[in-house]
Amino acid sequence: MRSEPIPRRKLSDEVFDRLERMISSGELTPGDDMPSERELMDRFKVGRPAIREAMQALERMGLVAISHGERAKVLELTAKSLFRQMDLTAKIMLAKSADTLEHLKSARIFFERGMAREAAQKASAEDIAALHAILDRQRASLGDAEAFIAADMAFHARIAEISGNPIFAAVSESMLAWLQEYHTDMLIWTGKERFTLAEHEEIVDRLAAGDADGAEQAMLKHLERSRALYTLPRGDDA
Repeated sequence: MRSEPIPRRKLSDEVFDRLERMISSGELTPGDDMPSERELMDRFKVGRPAIREAMQALERMGLVAISHGERAKVLELTAKSLFRQMDLTAKIMLAKSADTLEHLKSARIFFERGMAREAAQKASAEDIAALHAILDRQRASLGDAEAFIAADMAFHARIAEISGNPIFAAVSESMLAWLQEYHTDMLIWTGKERFTLAEHEEIVDRLAAGDADGAEQAMLKHLERSRALYTLPRGDDA
């Protein structure tokens, strides 16, 4: 029988497991302060480096927030915080391949068509008013690329929120954030921002009318036209 040694685990891994169980079991709940480093060192009989490494791992996972000079706090896990943990990895992956960026754009179109249909069936008068307010803000920011694109993202995120499903809203926000890195200034310099406004208005009109088919088609037309605005910088596509 061949040898299969069991690798020794780092102390910080053992500490991480115990801290994670304290959170998942409910011993520590969102908003609670984590025990101090000294308390954890005494409890687990380990040194400060193992405690700090475990706490940093918890922070990377979105389980705690660490502030200088204060005790770490347990965070409430949400769909948004879950997807936020993927931000850096997603952006690195996108930067490595033009194909991956195209796949993300296609996934976004598929997703947002569904969100438009859902919103047409569920949108309240307040939802429609909120979308009109975003359009007013976007119209007022013509010529200001950063403000215009921020309003654009808010528009699409607000449509996803109408579903009432926090996972849909988190997926929408994450895809928009990942794509924002690759939004070119072509939008501003070619006057296409007015096309965007007109298409957004058509989408809101269809949502207000409760027209699921019309809302889906309006969203599809808008996103198929605008997908060319997201590109890798020259020389970065693999």
